[in-house]
Amino acid sequence: MMRAAEAILSPFTASDGENIALRDWPLPYGATQCGVVVLVHGLGEHAGRYEALASRLNAWGYAVRGYDQYGHGESSGARGSLPSVARLVEDLADVLESTRQRFGAGAPLILLGHSLGGLVAASLVARNGAGVDALVLSSPAFAAGLGGFQKLLVATLPRVAPNLAVGNGVDPEFLSHDPQVVTAYREDPLVHDRISGRLAAFIAEEGPRVVRHAGEWKVPTLLLYAGADRLVDPQGSRDFAAAAPPGVVTADCFEPLFHEIFNELGSEPVFERLRQWLDQRFGA
Repeated sequence: MMRAAEAILSPFTASDGENIALRDWPLPYGATQCGVVVLVHGLGEHAGRYEALASRLNAWGYAVRGYDQYGHGESSGARGSLPSVARLVEDLADVLESTRQRFGAGAPLILLGHSLGGLVAASLVARNGAGVDALVLSSPAFAAGLGGFQKLLVATLPRVAPNLAVGNGVDPEFLSHDPQVVTAYREDPLVHDRISGRLAAFIAEEGPRVVRHAGEWKVPTLLLYAGADRLVDPQGSRDFAAAAPPGVVTADCFEPLFHEIFNELGSEPVFERLRQWLDQRFGA
């Protein structure tokens, strides 16, 4: 498998003046471009963890752009913070607009979000379609799967201390069955385990809201989720798929896999399904 081009890291100024760190994995000079994929990462991580996925997408003819969400990675903001409920969705809208200007209106634009990133991407699509040609959701956080203590925090912190950050409850052991993935996550200096009350409330409330809008879905969507997920409840994906128009949303559950389906020991069927779906729509 070809390696992705080395990511080009560049600053991007959001509409409120905060810095958002962009990462571009460009195609080799002269390569045929099928489209542009914008990656939206999950809770506590950063876009730099998606090099393996970017490599596959590059090999299939897609330029790739990722960014570190506010309060994550090399972007502005205290770790796990959220200054306003709509902040992450607004940042994604800004990044998409910048991407359209960068690559031109003729390039198919595909939005791919994982976990929290899947929720943010779906939230934007539910609001206004986001102007994208397709959406791919990887283990989206439509149902948070909160424990009793976390539910208590969501019920109280947003009202009394919305900016107070606590542990996000992500157990790295349940990211993947691959011990190398788990070790790399634990040792990554850009990974954090913080979540504010406001961000926790956004996840808990926005997931059900997106599912309620599934019946109105118009953007072609591939939903890929893990049947053995212990970090988000896969029932949220099942509910979304059941309510969505079948000709618009295609759903595939990978029963034995943990949360990070692209970083799993058994990830080849996931990559193959993604490639087939993209080829049907944008392949050369």
